[in-house]
Amino acid sequence: MVYLSPLLALGISLVAGTVMFGAMGVPPGGALYAFFVEPLTSAYGWAELGVKAAPLLLIAVALAVGFRAGVWNIGAEGQLTLGAICGGGIALWLYRVDAAWVLPLMLAGGVLGGMAWAAIPAFLKTRFNTSEILTSLMLTYVAALLLSLLVHGPWRDPDGFNFPESRLFSDAATLPVILPGTRLHLGLPFALALAAAVWVMLSRSLVGFQIKVIGQAPAAGRYAGFSERATVWFCFALAGGAAGLAGIVEVSGPIGQLLPGISPGYGFTAIIVAFLGRLHPLGVALAACLLALSYLGGEAAQITLNLPLAVTGVFQGMLLFFLLACDVLILYRMRIRLRNRHPGKAAA
Repeated sequence: MVYLSPLLALGISLVAGTVMFGAMGVPPGGALYAFFVEPLTSAYGWAELGVKAAPLLLIAVALAVGFRAGVWNIGAEGQLTLGAICGGGIALWLYRVDAAWVLPLMLAGGVLGGMAWAAIPAFLKTRFNTSEILTSLMLTYVAALLLSLLVHGPWRDPDGFNFPESRLFSDAATLPVILPGTRLHLGLPFALALAAAVWVMLSRSLVGFQIKVIGQAPAAGRYAGFSERATVWFCFALAGGAAGLAGIVEVSGPIGQLLPGISPGYGFTAIIVAFLGRLHPLGVALAACLLALSYLGGEAAQITLNLPLAVTGVFQGMLLFFLLACDVLILYRMRIRLRNRHPGKAAA
C-alpha cells in the first residue's frame, strides 16, 4: 500500500478536480481532456513533456537523496536561480566567443553556483544546528531578488528597449536540440543519467547505505562510525549542484537568456515529485512526467477553456495533500475513544 498510495492519491485528485471544474462552470470531461490528454496528442507535445520533466527530474532525484537522510532542503528553487545566474553570467561574459568549450564551462558554472548557494544552509546546519528548512527557503527569495537586480541593472540588454532581460545567448552558449522541430534539448539526457547514477549509488554503494542508515536510525549510524555532518554536506552539495544544473539548462535551453522569472516553481514542485515517487529514482522519473504534464495541461486548459493558470498549482497542491493523507491512513491506525459519561456506574 505504501507504493500504491501515489496511484490512490492521483485517483482522488482526479475526482476532486472533477468537482472543482464543475464548481467553476466548466465541463469536467472537457477540462480533464484538456489537462491530461490534449498535450500528448502530437509529437511536439511529447517533446514539450520532456522539456518540462527534465528540470523536475534533475532536482527531485537529488532532493530524494537528502530526504532519505533526513536532510530537508526546501530551497532548491533558489539554488536553481543561482545556477542560472552563474552559468548565464559566463554566457554573457563570453558573448563574442564562438568555441565549443563555452557551453561546458557554463554548465560547470551552473553546478558550482547551485552548490555554493546550498553550502550556506549546510554550514549553518552543521555549525550552529540551524533549521535547514528555514534557511534554505529564505535564501530562495534572496536569489530571486539578486536575479531581478541583475536583469534590471548591469546585465540588462542594451538593445532590449529597457525591458528587464539580458541579451540573448550566442549559439555557442545554447544547448543543442536533440529532436528537430521541437525544443527538446540535452537537459533530458542529463536528467536521466543523474537518475541512473543515483539509483546505482543508493542500491550498490557504501554512501547509499550510509544515507539510508542515518535517515532511518541516526543512533545506529553514529555507532557504525558514519558522519552526520558529512552526510548533510553531501546531500546539500548534490541537491544544490543538480538544481544549479537545472537552472543553467533552462536558461541555455528553452529560454535562451536571463529573465526576472526563469522558473514556474520547479524547485518547489520537485518536492512533490520526490515524495510522489516514493524517494526512488524510478518512481521520481514517473512522477516528474506526471507533474510536467500538469504544467502542460494547465497551459492547454488556459488556452482552450479560458481557465486561470493557477489551476495547475491547485492540482499539484491537491495531489500532495491527498498523498500525505493516504500515507497517514496507511501507516497509522485511527482509534476513536468514547468517554464514559457515567463513571459511577462503571465503578459499580
